[in-house]
Amino acid sequence: MLKYISLVLLAAFCLNASADELVVYTSRKEHLIKDIFKQYTEETGVKLTYKTGKAAALIQTLKAEGNKSPADIFMTVDAGNLWFASHEELLEPISSKILRSNVPFNLRDEKGRWFGLSVRARTIAYNPKKVAKGELTTYEGLADKKWKGRLCLRTSKKVYNQSLVAMLISELGKKRAKEVVNGWVKNTVEIFPNDTAVLKAVASGQCDAGIVNTYYFGRLMKKSPKLSLKLFWPNQDNSYGVHVNVSGAGVLKTSKNKEGARKLLEWLAGRKAQKSFAQVNMEYPINKLFPESEETKAWGKFKPNKSFNLSSAGKLQKEAIKLMREVRYK
Repeated sequence: MLKYISLVLLAAFCLNASADELVVYTSRKEHLIKDIFKQYTEETGVKLTYKTGKAAALIQTLKAEGNKSPADIFMTVDAGNLWFASHEELLEPISSKILRSNVPFNLRDEKGRWFGLSVRARTIAYNPKKVAKGELTTYEGLADKKWKGRLCLRTSKKVYNQSLVAMLISELGKKRAKEVVNGWVKNTVEIFPNDTAVLKAVASGQCDAGIVNTYYFGRLMKKSPKLSLKLFWPNQDNSYGVHVNVSGAGVLKTSKNKEGARKLLEWLAGRKAQKSFAQVNMEYPINKLFPESEETKAWGKFKPNKSFNLSSAGKLQKEAIKLMREVRYK
């Protein structure tokens, strides 16, 4: 009898321990999540531990670990990566009124397998000393011959550009999207490995404009505020709007604490957490009702693309990659 009671108490202890601890596998840099996770622990008493790495590597680790994985949540950047995790059957559909209310439909999985937690815009950065007023209009406009030798791009190998091209395919159709991307390639001075290099090339006069994520612009301008750089919001007049993407997360099917994992996601998508979570990297909060940082406010308001559900960034990813290869976008 005593042995039976001991086993029951041990089982209860294990249940309580799992309820008071969560493990997150994340491709987000440690300095972007450490403080917000600490805040959650202080408020709830739930201990958060995390493993960082590249999204693709973490997905492969989760597949290899299977049911033995200690992870409860997968967190990453770009909807293409989130879609791939769901496509690999790693994420559990979650039903939550809080998440459905706080996360707009176009910024979450249709089946509730992942939810956006912060927003980034992929827009046009330009050198105001070299670009005249009215020259910039749309993403498509950068394919015009007048931009020959004036454009810088980031490599097509990065998922951010793959998602952008997926959006163009969705909005314009494959034929027109291919014409646009082909025009970009023909107009490009150089293709760089990252957005920061693109921004520096634009600021130095190596090219006049480039397509970048807004938070890279914010980081660089914070370090070097006198750089000759500005942001332009394309496709605002009678068009689909600026391409936006997310960092986000989902609950793993193999989680031993799915209720606790859901509660963490709900908290991260709430007003209080958004003030810290979305702004620490100079991103936008997931919901326009939540306050922005002073940095993002200074960049001005824009109309985002709401017609493109970000699940399509993953569904169209292979088609986008194929299109970029066909036009020799390296």
